[in-house]
Amino acid sequence: MQKEGERLIPINIVDEMKSSYIDYSMSVIVSRALPDVRDGLKPVHRRVLYGMYGLGVFSNRKYLKSARIVGDVLGKYHPHGDSSVYDAMVRMAQDWSLRYPQVDGQGNFGSMDGDPPAAMRYTEARLKKISDEVLSDLDKETVDFQNNFDDSLQEPTVLPSKIPNLLVNGASGIAVGMATNMAPHNLTESINAICAYVDNRDITIDELMQHIIAPDFPTGGIIYGYDGVRDAFHTGRGRIVLRAKVAFEEIGNRNAIIVNEVPYQVNKAEMIARTAELVKEEKIPGIYEIRDESDRRGLRIVYELKNDAIPNVVLNLLYKYTALQTSFSVNNIALVHGRPEQLNLKDIIRHFVEHRHEVIVRRTQFELKKAKERAHILEGFMKVIGTQDSLDRAISIIRHSANPQAAKEGLIEAFDLSEIQAQAILDLRLARLTGMELDKIRDEYDAIMKEIADLEDILANESRRFQIIKDELIEIKEKYGDERRTEIDYSGGEMSIEDIIPNESVVLTISHAGYIKRTSLSEYKIQSRGGVGNRAATTRDEDFLEYIVSATNHQYMLFFTEKGRCYWLRVFEIPEGSKTAKGRAVQNLINIEPDDKIKAYIRTNNLKDSEYVNQMSVVMVTKNGTIKKTSLEAYSRPRVNGVNAIEIRDNDQLLSAYLTNGTSQIMIATKNGKCIRFPEEKVREVGRGSIGVRGIAMEDNDEVIGMIVVNDVEKETVLVVSEKGYGKRTAVEDYRITNRGGKGVITLNITEKTGNLIAIQNVTDEDGLMIINKSGVAIRMGMDEMRVMGRNTQGVRMINLKKNDEIAAIAKVEMDKDVEDDSEENEEVAETVADNQENNIVPQAENENSNEETENSDSEE
Repeated sequence: MQKEGERLIPINIVDEMKSSYIDYSMSVIVSRALPDVRDGLKPVHRRVLYGMYGLGVFSNRKYLKSARIVGDVLGKYHPHGDSSVYDAMVRMAQDWSLRYPQVDGQGNFGSMDGDPPAAMRYTEARLKKISDEVLSDLDKETVDFQNNFDDSLQEPTVLPSKIPNLLVNGASGIAVGMATNMAPHNLTESINAICAYVDNRDITIDELMQHIIAPDFPTGGIIYGYDGVRDAFHTGRGRIVLRAKVAFEEIGNRNAIIVNEVPYQVNKAEMIARTAELVKEEKIPGIYEIRDESDRRGLRIVYELKNDAIPNVVLNLLYKYTALQTSFSVNNIALVHGRPEQLNLKDIIRHFVEHRHEVIVRRTQFELKKAKERAHILEGFMKVIGTQDSLDRAISIIRHSANPQAAKEGLIEAFDLSEIQAQAILDLRLARLTGMELDKIRDEYDAIMKEIADLEDILANESRRFQIIKDELIEIKEKYGDERRTEIDYSGGEMSIEDIIPNESVVLTISHAGYIKRTSLSEYKIQSRGGVGNRAATTRDEDFLEYIVSATNHQYMLFFTEKGRCYWLRVFEIPEGSKTAKGRAVQNLINIEPDDKIKAYIRTNNLKDSEYVNQMSVVMVTKNGTIKKTSLEAYSRPRVNGVNAIEIRDNDQLLSAYLTNGTSQIMIATKNGKCIRFPEEKVREVGRGSIGVRGIAMEDNDEVIGMIVVNDVEKETVLVVSEKGYGKRTAVEDYRITNRGGKGVITLNITEKTGNLIAIQNVTDEDGLMIINKSGVAIRMGMDEMRVMGRNTQGVRMINLKKNDEIAAIAKVEMDKDVEDDSEENEEVAETVADNQENNIVPQAENENSNEETENSDSEE
């Protein structure tokens, strides 16, 4: 009911709702949810830092109760719920939430498992050292201040921040009609990028990305693929795939997947609980037990696997179904001059540099004003007390004045002073009137005039101001810069990465048991210079390095299995390890079937080079004597799950694969001692889906035991070895060239004393040979110890075997020319193996390999 004197104003409800909602939206956008592009802070975070600044709880002071800090911020600047302030302060103290935490918390501030922090009455806090840089120069009129909510106090609209906070700590927030999700980055990389921008304002985003490579998350992990990073830097929007950092271990007799770092913002406890549910539902088979072994030293989640599980397969399932792989959707929206804008990498850097430039100008103006004020006072001092006469006169004026005001007026009139100068004279203590103090005043005046000239030069010279920005940033980098935590797996994306990964030389090593790693060639060369004290690669006692070759990061490795499958790895995808590292099992890097086994490795150049792939061929041979030659071009399109390299029929398996150039000669040997030699051109090239052609004709009880490709007939010799330890080296020329598909000629007289032929290798005097017995022991010998002899002979005894023992396999220990310096290291490994033989140590892995070989030969016989 309308009262007297009141007036009703009709309003359209639609217009009122529109107006009110827009006001609310703008309030949320500007005053709550979005960070300012200059200091990277939302109002609540800025008020927490300013409140702590006002309370004086700096990094070098004692901790203060969180409740006291929250109360101060609530009462003075932030009129919202106490939980909003405390939650914001807690997050600023969590080193798994912020890349560079700004609050130093004491007490329970929560955990990665999603545990809540203790109540604010129990915890204490103070500023981190890095926050001093965010608040630096706040008292020098560097930023604008505004009234607080009740106009009783002033608060800064932005902080002067020397730290590029928006870049290094990121931000996330949901406003109305928009949201922001900005990734954190490494401080060192960010400052390098900003300095590059200062040096060249026209720098491109791609050039900036050479300095700031990708986001750097506080919890580490791996960025899988680079496309999302590139999109985020170029457009301000992008989807970055994050993976946990894992390792493979053997715990007892079981394989285990060990997680040491999880993706950003993943709740560890929830992830483990969800994984346990998936294991129970049999969506992820192969996991025996999950344990969280994390402690104050670091994170460690153990997925212990069942005996028949393949680690690589289980890991891929974990990536697919659990939070071990997540995505971070970058959406760079921040307030620019009070308006929300989407920003790319260069925009963020440009706005930060502009902010720092304005801060330096305002700081310099403030310091110049203060310096001029001090110089003005010092000029007054020197006028009045510069000489004994003027000093006596001033003292006389002061003594004979009726009151201070009269004394001030008398000084102004007598010495032509300003009011400020006169007041400063009156405020002087008598001690300042001594001769020594007068000299100090003159020195101070000289120093302050130099400072004024310097400050005026800064204000007049833009290049000096930008140099100051760089110098201060470099100082910050030296104080707080650190190494990247998040690694980048470029192979996860589709973009071409040749421009990102340097094509440097590396050494690939593959051990007999199938452990592979790459090591920078420079590490070999630098460490080999002294020639004394080098340690060889750490392999298992029974293992040794079988394949050692130099390569470059952009080259490919092709893996061929006995079932006729081919798999690819780029050299840079092979895990890096030091010279003493064991490496990673090849089976864990490629999706090989459980009952399959790698038989051959081939290193190739860039598979995208059409001239190269059409020039080279892959030649393969199977146990039943089938030979197949296919252009390398057929293997130039890598697939994650591999492709069929050759069709393998029942009771057959792939034995060898080599890369040839069209002019090589091929030699195939059988277990009954026959060997055939023919030119490569006798094998016509067929497609990848073909089965191949007959390489050698054999009797029913015979089978192929190996193939070699000869490129240098004069230098290379043919080594054949039999089960009972007999072998010989023969010149290649002793084997006459025949047509493909013939029966071949005798390469070793097979008798009961020699046993069947088990291996053929092309060797030179520089090569070493590792001989593995069925009993599990392995010894090494140099080929220079073995003379070259005729073809149709029984050979010589290469090794003395114990009763009933036989040779299971031989392996040429290959050395590439680029890493010849390290040949001593392989000898060191071989000596270790030989020591094991003397000490009756029976290696398990090779014993298993030997048993496989035995079963194969027994079944054929």
